[in-house]
Amino acid sequence: MSEALWLLLAAALSFSGMAWLALAMEVHWGQVMHRHADEAQGPRRRLRALGAAALLLSLLACLSADRPSMAVLVWTMLLAGSAVGVAMVLSRRPRWLAPWAGDLHSTLQ
Repeated sequence: MSEALWLLLAAALSFSGMAWLALAMEVHWGQVMHRHADEAQGPRRRLRALGAAALLLSLLACLSADRPSMAVLVWTMLLAGSAVGVAMVLSRRPRWLAPWAGDLHSTLQ
């Protein structure tokens, strides 16, 4: 796979990881799903695990794209950019993050 595709995959994984970690938080879960977070302990736990796994896979994708010293720098910048992107979505259009909850929220119904 080319370097550009690895970096695109890393960016997508980084954004998804940050979105999943944000949805695992009480405040953001309620903001996006319009439900009380206490009802969703299991799904939020799974979102936390998914977020951590996605961020790790993002690092591995960066390492596949470039040498380690550059990959860590790019990954750090992707983390910062993804965190800002997710924060901007949460501040203006929180429902846009609902697809990242996937079928996890349907287990509550």
